[in-house]
Amino acid sequence: MTNNIDNNNADNSPNKNSTQPQTSTPIITSLLDNDLYKFTMLQAMLHQFPQTHGVYRFRCRNYKETTYPLKDIQTDLEQQLDHLCELRFSQDELDYLRSLRFIGSDFVDYLELFQLKRRFITVSIDSKDRLCIDIEGPMIQAMFFEIFVLAIVNELYYQRLSTPAVLAEGEQRLQQKVERLHELAGQQQRNHPPFIIADFGTRRRFSKSWQAHVVKTLHKAEPSIVRGTSNVYLAKTLKMTPIGTMAHEFMQAFQALDVRLRDSQKAALEAWVHEYRGDLGIALTDVVGMDAFLKDFDLYFAKLFDGLRHDSGDPYVWGEKAIAHYQKLKIDPKTKILTFSDGLTINKAWELHQYFKERIKTSFGIGTNLTNDMGLTQLNIVLKLVECNGQPVAKLSDSPGKTMINNDTYLAYLRQVFDIEDEN
Repeated sequence: MTNNIDNNNADNSPNKNSTQPQTSTPIITSLLDNDLYKFTMLQAMLHQFPQTHGVYRFRCRNYKETTYPLKDIQTDLEQQLDHLCELRFSQDELDYLRSLRFIGSDFVDYLELFQLKRRFITVSIDSKDRLCIDIEGPMIQAMFFEIFVLAIVNELYYQRLSTPAVLAEGEQRLQQKVERLHELAGQQQRNHPPFIIADFGTRRRFSKSWQAHVVKTLHKAEPSIVRGTSNVYLAKTLKMTPIGTMAHEFMQAFQALDVRLRDSQKAALEAWVHEYRGDLGIALTDVVGMDAFLKDFDLYFAKLFDGLRHDSGDPYVWGEKAIAHYQKLKIDPKTKILTFSDGLTINKAWELHQYFKERIKTSFGIGTNLTNDMGLTQLNIVLKLVECNGQPVAKLSDSPGKTMINNDTYLAYLRQVFDIEDEN
């Protein structure tokens, strides 16, 4: 099994023998080892809202199911963050970013000077012995930490659980995915929209080397299906398409910017259109729920954006609502695309594709099931924006239990403004 994809930047071969942490070796060795939407959001914030201040908080949603407490990795995590904050973009990486048509040359000039500041991120243990990670600072700094931090936490945690048996199980599951992709490629019909998958697994990967191995293997097996990855480093190295537009934090931030709360979604979409002028046209729908989103997604936005991304709630119900909305606006749904990215497997993605393909184009971002399917309990970790410019912000997704905020008063107000029932 050959996993090396770039010998100049990192050792990408899985550690098959040691079950102990290897904290002397930095986990993150390139600032490109990040999801594309971090770059696209950062560019928009830098150009339009550079003084915005953000607070991010870490949470492990299934901390009671962990094999050992996450607090045990605190010392190693501190060391990895020190390494992370020493990194700068190389000239080769800057040249790659400059080659992407939606990345502005002035933004690349900014990145040439960019370096994460250690003072903006702190690690601690709370009264319940849970690992706490807090990021506070300018959003043009703070927002860039998230994917790195989650990937580091995951890799440190699984280093202690990695054994030859675990890696063998992961390889067996990977080969089953390869065989399944071969089967699905044979079932595709030429006159139907294509079945397209992208890797969205950086934040919850088993390790950096394992993600590289998985993506390289699946792309090589069926390049017509596995076409892209959200990881910019892998996209560059494997010559794949980098995938991503916006995340929840971008639209959440507008809850605290200089617009009425009720107009925050429209303001976020308008800012995105202003920045990208038709590029990166997939809108995220579940910051305050699909129903509230569609009230704001009028004919103007429906024509300007290429499609929508699903990240919570029943995907079939969501897709039907999207199609009905386009039809109501007299827009042919077949000209639009639905991107699904919530807890998918290859089989779930295929079922959704089969269900919708006659009426609308589809694409699928698969994360944890691609990059951390090793037979171990998977960490459900997030690092969410909870305050912006001194005000609380929140996401009200279409899945109960995903809301993350420390201010119940604001949460009730947000529900009232967008006419959303309490999930409890």
